[in-house]
Amino acid sequence: MKLEFHHVNYVSKDVDKMHDFYTRVLGLGDVPQENFPRTEATGDRGFNGKIRFATDGQMQFHLAERDLTVAFKNGQVINPVDRGHIAFRTDDLAAFLAILDEQGIPYSDYGTAFAKEWHQVFFQDPEGNVIEVHQQVG
Repeated sequence: MKLEFHHVNYVSKDVDKMHDFYTRVLGLGDVPQENFPRTEATGDRGFNGKIRFATDGQMQFHLAERDLTVAFKNGQVINPVDRGHIAFRTDDLAAFLAILDEQGIPYSDYGTAFAKEWHQVFFQDPEGNVIEVHQQVG
């Protein structure tokens, strides 16, 4: 099983202002939203808030609209768009989940509720910081 650092997610009330800051001031490149196919949100699944993307060419910033109801709506405990999170990509999500289970670390398995091409799982470090681990699917 391999893990690699993939992105940092910041949440904001004004996603466009954040995106402008990171692209104009820091010179990061825009990642077109069509490069991130989202799952359509419903009343009880997904996330329909605004989201923008920026990159330095390797690392990504995901800039998402804060939504305090996402965990409730998706029947989960951990909310990845409350304070934001860091994310890692793996090539074997099942093996990684076995590690979390073995260590007694609870997690929220959102599956593909947010992204059509990523199976996403969220958990917390000992200080409550949210961490995402995802695997590409499809």
